Amino acid sequence: MTSVKRGLLRIPRGARLLVLILAALAAAVTGAWRHTDYHADYDFEAIRAAHASSDAKLLDRHGRVIHELRVDPYGRRLEWTPLSAISPALVDALVAAEDRRFHAHGGVDWLAAGAAALAVFTGGERGGASTISMQLAALLDSRIRASGKRDLDHKWLQMRAALAMERVLDKGQVLEAYLNLVTFRGELQGIAAASLGLFDKAPAALTAPEAAILAALVRGPNAAVSVVSRRACGVTRRLVDDADCESLDARVRDAFSRGAKLRQRVADAPHVARRLLARGTTWVRSTLDARLQSLATRTLRDVLSSLRHRNARDGAVLVVDNLTGEVLAYVGNGGDNPDAYYVDGVRAPRQAGSTLKPFLYGLAIEQRRLTAASFLDDSPVSLQTPTGAYVPQNYDNRFRGRVSVRTALAGSVNVPAVRALMLTGVDAFADRLRAVGFEHVTQPGDYYGYSLALGSAEVTLWQLVAAYRALAAGGEILPLTLAPRARPVPPRSVMEPGAAFIVADILADRGARAGTFGLDNVLSLGIPASVKTGTSKDMRDNWCVGFTGRYTVGVWVGNFDGEPMHDVSGVSGAAPAWARIMAALHDGRPPHRRAPPSNVERARVDLAGVEPPRLEWFLEGTTTHSVVPLAARAAAPRIRYPGQGMIMAIDADIPPAHQRVFFETTTGGDFAWRLNGDPVDARAGWAPVPGTHELELVDAGGAVVDHVRFIVRGG
Repeated sequence: MTSVKRGLLRIPRGARLLVLILAALAAAVTGAWRHTDYHADYDFEAIRAAHASSDAKLLDRHGRVIHELRVDPYGRRLEWTPLSAISPALVDALVAAEDRRFHAHGGVDWLAAGAAALAVFTGGERGGASTISMQLAALLDSRIRASGKRDLDHKWLQMRAALAMERVLDKGQVLEAYLNLVTFRGELQGIAAASLGLFDKAPAALTAPEAAILAALVRGPNAAVSVVSRRACGVTRRLVDDADCESLDARVRDAFSRGAKLRQRVADAPHVARRLLARGTTWVRSTLDARLQSLATRTLRDVLSSLRHRNARDGAVLVVDNLTGEVLAYVGNGGDNPDAYYVDGVRAPRQAGSTLKPFLYGLAIEQRRLTAASFLDDSPVSLQTPTGAYVPQNYDNRFRGRVSVRTALAGSVNVPAVRALMLTGVDAFADRLRAVGFEHVTQPGDYYGYSLALGSAEVTLWQLVAAYRALAAGGEILPLTLAPRARPVPPRSVMEPGAAFIVADILADRGARAGTFGLDNVLSLGIPASVKTGTSKDMRDNWCVGFTGRYTVGVWVGNFDGEPMHDVSGVSGAAPAWARIMAALHDGRPPHRRAPPSNVERARVDLAGVEPPRLEWFLEGTTTHSVVPLAARAAAPRIRYPGQGMIMAIDADIPPAHQRVFFETTTGGDFAWRLNGDPVDARAGWAPVPGTHELELVDAGGAVVDHVRFIVRGG
């Protein structure tokens, strides 16, 4: 071999090629080629197994493809396509364009090689001598592909590889492998990607003109449109006598006008796909249900379409199996805003609105501070906070007087919720929210203040659905999952089962809800379902989350950019989508009711005419048969102003004589003030002094009835 190479170096390039051809012919005739030192493993099944699609598949729980996601940035390839699924017209066109004696030679077309060598000496038109088998060898063998050369050594190696290949693979296997590996246009590799990318059809449906275009692309994948058109015309003329090159040119231009882009075939769960699929992944099975995913997507889009005139553009849906915590539907973005395509509404933190109230009342019931029959006062209240007065309002701007906890929670009345928070304590409520999985509640209770009862904290739909699923499961939280678990995960108790049961029962009470929403509303499904709506400040976020014994469904509607909606409440925004999805889940399968825990009991309770008598659930030890409002009595005096922890500032631009602080109490009476231990007459106002101050309210007997600490800055 070495001596041949050295000898070839002494003669001109064209003569070297001729000598090579003659030597190869001699070797082929004598069979000496069989004893060359070229080695390669051309196992067809191994070649096919090594082919990897650039798109990974997300499967639903039943094995159905629910989304395809590109995970390889270096080329677009689809699944391996068998020769039987490729149009015969393409095979004919390819052979005519690249290797007319393909079916007659054994890997190398010696006549074509000889003609190519002769053209070198005569100066005639040079034709390609590389057969389909030789080209496939270059696609498979990195030694050939990496050389990047077109010289004698490269051609020698390629010819030996092609001959070795065809001793192992039959002609059909060579064609099949070649058509699946060759690049046709841009990044489109393989016949499946090229056929869909250029003509939006499967390889089996390719017509003769389309086949001619694809065959013309093999020689120059990135050639100009005019060049491809001319080559396609030449391919067609080799096959038929009456080639219509004008219409073929129009077909080429039409195909290339789309930019040779591969349209996504299945795209029903983009946000889940981006979470579960990674480069090198072929497929991943998820917990999603393709039918339910499609239903949730359509439903959300329909609802958003109906709300477009109210400036509601975006939304999200999450559906969970209560038993396993497996996510059945995950619609992260139901809108059609291209600027927000990648935003995941299921994971985006937003203000919670009234959706946190069930966990507040559950805590109060668990602490034995309230029962479902306890009265709370729905009347104006002004609470002093370190940042000023907090005056909560109800959604409808009216007050109902005394209401029971059942009525207050079911009807989502705001002021009673604030009064309930005053009983439990803000810190205890913040701790409870963290315990049930609201990870964005990171600050101590006084950071949020009493507004925490009305949902001032940020939550995600993922967290809300997990927390409501815990309510459905008797206070036991289970991490939600998008991938099937290898083994069950033990739940973690975050609420007393009895308190969770009572809250769930209240949320399912259509009658208790009627005072706010009316008896005939979208939340009434005709099946036992617990549900809560919520709307954040300025109508920026709209929620509806609820559950049956089997499923928990959560819906968010709003705008990803935080722009307010116009007159969209929980009942008119997210609730219609929630109701349609929940009804579809239980079509023909009514949900079962959860059995009451052992520590709850039901008793008839009289509510003193404030509300009609009813059967009510109580935690063991808190049962009562009659609830009577306390007679009006003098409330214990408290310091109304300044508030605990308040920070005041002295304004240097205002004369000191005009800066006074007037101390206020919640009630009148004969009381005195002490500031920093010294009596102070605050009737004319106290001139503020920088520093930290202790203010005490003292009764006639000298006893301290209330005290606050506040800070004055500046001066």
